[in-house]
Amino acid sequence: MPKNRLRLVGALTAALVAVTAPSAQGLAEHRPHKPQTLADLAQRHGRYFGSATDNPELVDEPYKKILGKEFDQITPGNGMKWYATEPEQGVFDFSQGDEIVDLARAHHQKVRGHTLVWHSQLPDWLTSREWTAPELRKVLKKHIQTEVRHYRGKVFAWDVVNEAFNEDGTYRETVFYNTLGPGYIADALRWAHEADPRVKLYLNDYNIESVGPKSDAYYKLAKQLRAQGVPLHGIGLQAHLALQYGYPTTLEDNLRRFDRLGLDTALTEVDIRMYVPADEEKLATQAQWYADLTKACLAVRRCVGITIWDYTDKYSWIPAFFDGEGAALPWDEELRPKPAYYAIRKALS
Repeated sequence: MPKNRLRLVGALTAALVAVTAPSAQGLAEHRPHKPQTLADLAQRHGRYFGSATDNPELVDEPYKKILGKEFDQITPGNGMKWYATEPEQGVFDFSQGDEIVDLARAHHQKVRGHTLVWHSQLPDWLTSREWTAPELRKVLKKHIQTEVRHYRGKVFAWDVVNEAFNEDGTYRETVFYNTLGPGYIADALRWAHEADPRVKLYLNDYNIESVGPKSDAYYKLAKQLRAQGVPLHGIGLQAHLALQYGYPTTLEDNLRRFDRLGLDTALTEVDIRMYVPADEEKLATQAQWYADLTKACLAVRRCVGITIWDYTDKYSWIPAFFDGEGAALPWDEELRPKPAYYAIRKALS
């Protein structure tokens, strides 16, 4: 074919393609949109939105599907606690925590380690005898460092010491406090940092959402630890709330004062319980509280994320511990979103 005719055919073909081919913008407009998850919405603010989970419920495939899709952070509810990880002295078992870490990795979720030092859910070998201070220091250091080393690079943060204070701001009298004194907290943080210098280290507690004696005790301790160069990076506010006790209206101010100390904060175990049966009014109030918690975290620069204490009433711990109470989470027992879920979405949007 002569060159000039070849050029003419090429030009006509290009023109035809230009007329008939959909534009990239047109394709984008007609492509179905993937609905944004809570994690997607939180990431736009530089935050995560997570859920706790526990090993027994991982056989529930519909539950697991939502867990893997909606959240970008996971906390093991029980599988990393002392009774599970060191059931006999010096004998470690990380199988439960590993299962949850593997599940999170498969869904590109990060994991919060929970918890290294706590007065509850301790193995019998630890609580059934008297310890000298040197003996218990050795046991505590070995437990912390063995577990933190095992999960080095697999968790982004640890609740190092959990629930160290009473409601009035005095130290809780635990086996650790009674034997080692208040210095066990600084030691625990140092030992965890030695085992994994990159992981973020938190103190974690409930009823510290408002400014008051208990949160003041954490503020004072955090200030001391920071001044002493102890590796403390954040404060975890559990936020187990109940409608009958009222909303913690000073939450945002409280988050800000820890921010000013140079500490991260996180809402780590959020649920909002009520007396059951739930009704429209209670669910509306609950939804507003979930939205307000979310907005408070978004308003404070170093509030890094929110974790609900499992996402569905089907697996909530509340009914077993608080008689006549429940319906605390954003999904109901049938895995259906409640008003709280949509309120969180709106707050994140």
